[in-house]
Amino acid sequence: MRVLVVASPLTGHVLPLVPLARALRDAGHAVTVATSGDGLGVCPPELDPTDVAPDLRTGPLFLRVMARHPRLARRDMAGRGGTRGVGLLFGAVGVRMADGVLAHADRVRPDLVVHEPLAVAGAEVAARHGVPAVLVEGNLFDARELLAAAGATYRPARGLADLPAPAEVLSTAPPSLVGPRSGRPMRFVPEAPDRPFDPAYAQPGERPRLLVSRSTVADPRRDRLMTTVVAAAAGSDLDVVLVRPDRWVTRRPLPPGVRTTDWLPFPEVFPAAAGVVHHGGAGTVLTALAAGLPQLVVRGAGDRRVNADLVAARGAGLAADLGDVNRALLDRLVSDPALRTSAGEVAAEMAAMPPPVELVPHLAAVAGR
Repeated sequence: MRVLVVASPLTGHVLPLVPLARALRDAGHAVTVATSGDGLGVCPPELDPTDVAPDLRTGPLFLRVMARHPRLARRDMAGRGGTRGVGLLFGAVGVRMADGVLAHADRVRPDLVVHEPLAVAGAEVAARHGVPAVLVEGNLFDARELLAAAGATYRPARGLADLPAPAEVLSTAPPSLVGPRSGRPMRFVPEAPDRPFDPAYAQPGERPRLLVSRSTVADPRRDRLMTTVVAAAAGSDLDVVLVRPDRWVTRRPLPPGVRTTDWLPFPEVFPAAAGVVHHGGAGTVLTALAAGLPQLVVRGAGDRRVNADLVAARGAGLAADLGDVNRALLDRLVSDPALRTSAGEVAAEMAAMPPPVELVPHLAAVAGR
C-alpha cells in the first residue's frame, strides 16, 4: 500500500503524525510525508519527507491574513477566536501547499491519504485520486471542526464546492479532558526529533526539576514567559531549567538555581521532572499528560487558552495568565499530590488507547488492501 501523509509546515503539525507513519512503514507499506518549512526538519528521513512548498513562509503569510481581519486577530491573540481564526490561517497555508501536494501525489499515486485537520490539501488529493482519506487528530480540538474551519477558506480559493468526508477519523485526545469524540481512538505517542542532549536530564536530580518551555512557532513579539518564571522562582529550592531560552532571558546573568539548555526530547525527560511550565501548545500539553507530569499552562493565543483551561478543569495541571505566575503557583505545581494523581490518571487513560501499530490493519482495510 502506498500512503501519502500530509501535514502543515510546522513542527507541531508533523510530529503527531510520525508514530502512525512509522508504524505504516514498519508494516511494509510505502510512506511519504508531504510538508514544508519547519516540518521538514523534524520528519525522520526514512519517512521520505518532501518539500511541497519551497517558497512558503508561514510567518509573513499569517501576518497578511490577520491584517485583513483585525477584530478577529485581536480575539485570536487573546485565545478567544474559536476555530475561525485558525481556519483562515491554515486554509491560506493549504492553498499555498495544494499544487505541490497534488504534484507529489501524481508521482506517488497513493492508495491512502493520511492528514491532520489543518492540512486540507490532503482531503483534496484523496478526492482527486479517488482514494480514502484518514483524518488524524493532533490536538484537543475536534478534528472534524478544524477541518471544516480550514476548508471554509480553502475550498473557495481552490474552486471546490465541497470535499468528501474522511473515511476514518483517529482521535487521540483523552476523553476525560475533552468529552466523548466520534471516530476511532488512537493513543497519542509523544515524538521528538533524534538530536543529541545531556542524558542527565532523563534522570531525577537532587532538587525538584522545573522545566520551562516556549513555542516552536516564531513570534516577532517579545516572549516574557521565561523571564516571568525566573523572577517567580527566585530564592526557591527548585532546579529551574529553561529549554531553548529566548534572547531576552539570557541578556543578564541568571540567578542561582536557574540554568539553560538547548533542545530536549520531552518524551524522555518529562518522567524525571517535577513539573513543566509552558506556552500551551497541544504537543507539549499531550506529551506532559502522557508522562503523568503536572503542568502549568500559561494562557495565550490560538488554542492555548482552551488547552490551559481543559488541563486545569481535569485537575492534571494549573492554568494561569502570564501576569499571575508567581512563587506560590510554582511551589504548588511541584508539590501538590492531587495534581500528580490526576495527571497520572490521564496518563493511564491515554496508555489504554490502542497504539498506532494496532490501527495499521484497519487502515489497510479502509484502503481496500
